[in-house]
Amino acid sequence: MLYRVIGIMSGTSLDGMDLVHCYIEFDAGKWKYHIHAALTYSYTDAWKTQLANAHLLDAAGIIALDRNYGNYIGEVVLQFINEFELSVDLISSHGHTVLHQPEKGITYQIGYGANIYATTQIPVVCDFRTLDVALGGQGAPLVPIGDELLFGQYDACLNLGGFSNISYVYKEQRIAYDISPCNIVLNKLAGKLGKSYDESGNEARKGQVDKPLLQKLNALSYYNQPHPKSLGREWVAEHIEPLMEQTAISINDALATFTHHIAEQIVKCLQGKNNVLVTGGGAFNSYLITLIRAQTNCEIMLPDPLLINYKEALIFAFLGLLKLRNEKNTLCSVTGASRDSSGGVLFNG
Repeated sequence: MLYRVIGIMSGTSLDGMDLVHCYIEFDAGKWKYHIHAALTYSYTDAWKTQLANAHLLDAAGIIALDRNYGNYIGEVVLQFINEFELSVDLISSHGHTVLHQPEKGITYQIGYGANIYATTQIPVVCDFRTLDVALGGQGAPLVPIGDELLFGQYDACLNLGGFSNISYVYKEQRIAYDISPCNIVLNKLAGKLGKSYDESGNEARKGQVDKPLLQKLNALSYYNQPHPKSLGREWVAEHIEPLMEQTAISINDALATFTHHIAEQIVKCLQGKNNVLVTGGGAFNSYLITLIRAQTNCEIMLPDPLLINYKEALIFAFLGLLKLRNEKNTLCSVTGASRDSSGGVLFNG
């Protein structure tokens, strides 16, 4: 059976809301996909501010934003549908993470599915992480089952988004984990230069690496923790930002230093791999890619820009479809939960 699914992803880097319309089917024992349409809708300054500060709201404020953002997602979906004249069976939305503290049993992605459904009148799957957290897992990363079933020809899949994360098979089980902060830090630094991001890593190229700062970053205890593990905005605020702010260096030097930090942490994870598929906005950071390639024999595979930009949205479309079919879409080998599960909540009137 062929399914027409819209996948929606909003990352911590706040560069916009990614929407992908794809055809997905199970044929001859394998899952197949085709991206039919894709577009990123940039956030207004007002939405950027609301999303960036959402974690500072009280409970009532977060709930109100959750509903309002759900309405907004629904409106963007309708715009997308009208723009490309799409037929849609299912909407699958990751939402926007405002709280992620799995050690406390807490994870919260805003963009309430009931509001998306009420706006679009199309079945919606959302809230993918909470079941896994309730089962003792990290609630992240969720993409690896898509890596397994859609991109299993690669030794590993590396995503360079707000955080860098990796997925691969280890001892006959798919594992995955967040490697390090990535664009969430680089974009904030670039903002101090009046830029939304450091295009191609050009500003980092101008800087000099501050070796003491690099050593402090690389010495953070997270990097020596075993998987499963995941990172959130709160960890960056507690561990990364103080180190960056305590060091009196230029923004270009800070960009250079942190880009080297990202590359060094990634390279440690590529040992023994022959090839890795690299996607996410950071794949366009040619300085970062050059640093990674210089330190590893692993072949760095950059696909076409469509897949680089929209792989996560595609996989969330796939996760929503698996939920609709009552099939597992979350792997305990990845998250550390007590069992595999079919995460997500379906809204269908």
